[in-house]
Amino acid sequence: MIEEQSKLSKVQVLGMAVVAGICVSNIYYAQPILHQIAKTFNVSESKMGIMVGLGQVGYGAGLLTLVPLGDKVNRKKLILILLAILFCILAGIGMVSNYNFIFLFSLLLGLTAVAAQVILPMAAELSGNEKGKNVGIIFTGILVGILMARVFSGYISEWSNWKMVYYISAGFTIFSLTFVYFKLPSVKPTFKDSYFKLISSSFYQLKRFPQLRLLALMGGIAFSIFCSFWTTLTFLLVEKPYNYSSDTIGLFGMLGIAGALVAPMIGKASDKGGSGKTQLIASIILLVGSVVVFLFPNYLISIILAVIFIDVGVQSIQVTNVALIYRLDQKANSRINTIYMTSYFAGGAIGTFIGLKCWETGGWHYVGIQLVAFSLIVFLMNIFKALKSN
Repeated sequence: MIEEQSKLSKVQVLGMAVVAGICVSNIYYAQPILHQIAKTFNVSESKMGIMVGLGQVGYGAGLLTLVPLGDKVNRKKLILILLAILFCILAGIGMVSNYNFIFLFSLLLGLTAVAAQVILPMAAELSGNEKGKNVGIIFTGILVGILMARVFSGYISEWSNWKMVYYISAGFTIFSLTFVYFKLPSVKPTFKDSYFKLISSSFYQLKRFPQLRLLALMGGIAFSIFCSFWTTLTFLLVEKPYNYSSDTIGLFGMLGIAGALVAPMIGKASDKGGSGKTQLIASIILLVGSVVVFLFPNYLISIILAVIFIDVGVQSIQVTNVALIYRLDQKANSRINTIYMTSYFAGGAIGTFIGLKCWETGGWHYVGIQLVAFSLIVFLMNIFKALKSN
């Protein structure tokens, strides 16, 4: 069967990438400024680090309960509702005076930021024979949003205060609302049954597609490495021998963007059938980055290499995985996306909590062991997949 041409213009695809990045960035603003937020509420940095994990938990909950609605209701309306609620949360987050409310807001931020994951299957459905390319561009927007969140929040908090980060993000959300309302088309839903049947149908996709089970597990483990690394890296860089400030720590996110920029090329390779080789190479890059930062944590060059290698490796795996799952059944894109992305961000939340626990228990040495162990698992999964396909 020959796929039709894309129904999306370049402006629409780029705009969707920007909006998706703005949404997801909200659950990562806290990472380079955890010590400032902790100081405000007079609690330990490791305790305040829980807010990052709660954002990912909220995101996973939204993926499981809200994203499947994209197959049942008008996706454009669903995105607009989520963005409107997200704006209200961001506008109010700087007004709280108790850190327990910060935890609650972090959970709600994650829940509503899943608007990005309604955009992804919407783009896949409208992309025709450019599915891999367009999904790659939007996934680039998501990863750039995650990485730029660190740069942005580091600088704003250093030159103003951490609350201003969330106020400005509320302004970005207004921009997103405007773009979605005026520029994106309405897409008719494909699922007619009840909400409960919709949710059960999402889980049925796991039984339906063995490939989805494998890719969901691999994606979750890969993202757990990414989140564990970036959360604990903040603690490493504020100590000796680095003693970096929030804005300097945020700059490391710029290095990670190099990984994000390879996504469209990866998407094209996946469209041409080169997914297996791409994933294997990506897992090797990921493993090398983890080993380097484990062995040489006190050398700046090893930190720089690890940031680039880990981000390139994770990004390559994820973009390839996403392009593959959207070929399974176009009519069930939102439900398939729900299963994959729930595993993906659940892995991120687990990685964050494990990373925090490793840091508390044994400092960077324990964190490094975790990074190498998880990277090795991803590598072995790709070896197994390659052997099985042969």
